[in-house]
Amino acid sequence: MFGQILTAIATPFSEDESVDEDAFATLCRSLIDDGSHGLVVAGTTGEASTLTDEEKIRLCEIAVSEIGDRASIIAGTGSNDTAHSVHLTEAVSGLGVDGVLAVTPYYNRPPRAGLIGHFGAMAAVGLPVVLYNIPGRTSLNMPPDVVCEIAEIDGVVALKQANEDLDETRAIMAGSDLAIYAGNDDLLLPVMELGGAGVISVVSHLVAPQLAAIAEAVESGDPERAAALDAELAGLYSGLFVSTNPILIKAALEMRGQIPSARVRLPLVEATPVERDILRTVLDAQGISATAAG
Repeated sequence: MFGQILTAIATPFSEDESVDEDAFATLCRSLIDDGSHGLVVAGTTGEASTLTDEEKIRLCEIAVSEIGDRASIIAGTGSNDTAHSVHLTEAVSGLGVDGVLAVTPYYNRPPRAGLIGHFGAMAAVGLPVVLYNIPGRTSLNMPPDVVCEIAEIDGVVALKQANEDLDETRAIMAGSDLAIYAGNDDLLLPVMELGGAGVISVVSHLVAPQLAAIAEAVESGDPERAAALDAELAGLYSGLFVSTNPILIKAALEMRGQIPSARVRLPLVEATPVERDILRTVLDAQGISATAAG
């Protein structure tokens, strides 16, 4: 649908914490050149919660301009305010994005009818909608029966499932036609084994071809190779989350010279020296080079 390996792209910031548009454009191109099949713009890893609407729209414009003819682009437009989510979805609808990512409304803890109404309103704009179930951040899990009912809404086409309960993922697959994307990197293998579509990834900033190889091994009927490839990345899966995402992926990108700065916006803070040392060890173990300055 959107490709197998979708990178939830980080948002580089300049010294004054404004969006570094040039660095973002360069990162868009390099990620696709390195093997990502598409980008999710202004998602969790892109620090959507501290971006203005204008910044989100501009990031989508840049992504479409830079790689829209080569890869899919999904815009993060969901929030816990339905009217705001619809407004932002409408704002990106004419830019050439291929779909929108719609997170479960957080903090409000809406009931079933509220969830259906929320996602229905976003889908009514006309762009394909990728649901984003991430109970670890929203404190609200959408159970399979609710997801399957939402999946009946015209225009809801996929689910980013950041829920480790594979029985729930299996039930959603059985009860809907949604394309299921692993929402955590370490879920790529089991989700693919269940017949999933791929992953919306953080580590693909660094190892997109390796993730694609895991997916290919599953699809070609070689579970042993898939498991071995996945095991090789286990240290990276865990090492990038020693601190809150996207703190360490931005540090890694800076170390490698892929972005000029690891700056994040408060309330996030940059990686500590200890965290950077851990990260360097993880990168070295994966054979991922880092610059001396990093």
